[in-house]
Parts: sequence; structure tokens; C-alpha cells
Amino acid sequence: MKIYSWNVNGIRAVLKKNRFAPFIEAHEPDVLCLQETKAERGQIEIELPGYHEYWNSAVKKGYSGTAIFSKEKPISVVNGFPGDFAKRYSFADELLRDSATEGRVITAEFASLYVVTVYTPNAKDDLSRLALRHDHWDPAFLAYCRQLEKNKPVVFCGDLNVAHTELDLANPKSNRGKKGFTVEERKGFQNLLDAGFIDTFRLFTQGNGHYTWWSPFANSRARNVGWRIDYVLVSQGMRQAVQSARIHADVLGSDHCPVSIALRA
Repeated sequence: MKIYSWNVNGIRAVLKKNRFAPFIEAHEPDVLCLQETKAERGQIEIELPGYHEYWNSAVKKGYSGTAIFSKEKPISVVNGFPGDFAKRYSFADELLRDSATEGRVITAEFASLYVVTVYTPNAKDDLSRLALRHDHWDPAFLAYCRQLEKNKPVVFCGDLNVAHTELDLANPKSNRGKKGFTVEERKGFQNLLDAGFIDTFRLFTQGNGHYTWWSPFANSRARNVGWRIDYVLVSQGMRQAVQSARIHADVLGSDHCPVSIALRA
């Protein structure tokens, strides 16, 4: 089972660049999770024979959004956090921007596991969403994944908008304390690991130089001056099932590249 995750930074832009279909043909994911789709299903012309499609678009047009494409039809699909669960948390920041309406989570249930795609809120340059992330979003997402785990193992993937350690970005010293590399955000990621979830890429690859996002400025991608902020994590019990975990830096079309895992059947 090949599970891929890709922040496309606008699915319409990737389609216009003719990057999406060649990617699907070359990689043939069994499950493809997208973030930052920036579109509703009716706004795009896309045909993926053999795949079931599920979209969670933001209320705000052209913003955020997630999608899941799966060869196997899921048992169930839930957009966002379940209502009874979401009531325990506040997802609005101090400007009353409500992250719960931004299409950031989709959960697909299969026979042996859950697949969750997530587009974690960005802390913003001025860190105006840092408190939202640290106090509400990150704890809520962890609690939600642990709740799912009571039923069956969980694979969650997406743009978590944080570099976990200094090995996960090219310039850690100059970015310390800035969005994506604050103490609070890094602690939120560490809490996932402390709860038993596994950063699959680090099962196979150590060291720096492995990035999933590059600034569009200063020729950053060609120079590989980037950040690893896109991840696939799995429940502890799935460790032996993970055959590989990869970053596909050669796939173009977005400022992010896809990441993937392969699971034993």
C-alpha cells in the first residue's frame, strides 16, 4: 500500500503546469493526500479513473483545503474534527479567523487503518497564530489521532508547518524563533512522537539536506536551501509494516514536494 502526501499549493496551478497527471502515472499511489488545494471540486477539470475522491474545501474561496484520492473505497470519510470532539477546543485565533472552517483535516477509514491528512495552520510571520497552534490545534490533533488509535492504527500525513529539529532545515540558527521553528511548534511535534507516533522518514534516513519545501526566492530549491515540514507518521504498532519512506524532491509543480511511505499488505 503506497500512501503519498503532497501540498500542491493550488491544485489548479499544478494542473495548469501539467504536473499532476504525470506524477500519478509515474508513482501510482494507492492513497494520495493533498493539502492546500485552494479549490472546490467543481472549479477544476480533473479525471482520475480508478480513484475515489474526497474534498474538504475551506469556506474562504481559494484558500487552504485538503483532498484524498483512494483506489480502495474507504469504509467512511469524515471532514474536519467530529463535532462532539471539536467542542472541547477553540480553533479561532485572536482575529477570530476560525481554522475549523479552513478544510484542514480529512479522515478516511479502511479495514485495517485510518488515513488522516492534515494541513496544520501556519503560525504566520508575526506569530499571530502561534497561540492557536500551541494551545488548541496541536493538542486537538494529537488527541484526535489517539482517539482514532483506540479502534485501529493511524497513518497521518501532510504539511505540519514545522521543522522538528535543526536537521530539518538548511538554516536553523537564522530561523530559530521564527514561524515553523519556534519552541512551541517544535514541542507540538515532539508531543506526537512522545505519544508513540513514528516519523517514518527517520526510520530510514538520518542527517540533514532532506527537505520538502523551498522558498520561491533566491533560487532556493536549486540550491536545496529548504525545510522538511511535510511528514508521514504512523502508530507505533505499524513500525514493522513500513517498508520505505521517501521524499520525492524531483516532483515539481509546487513549492512543496510529495512524501510517501510503502506499507506491507
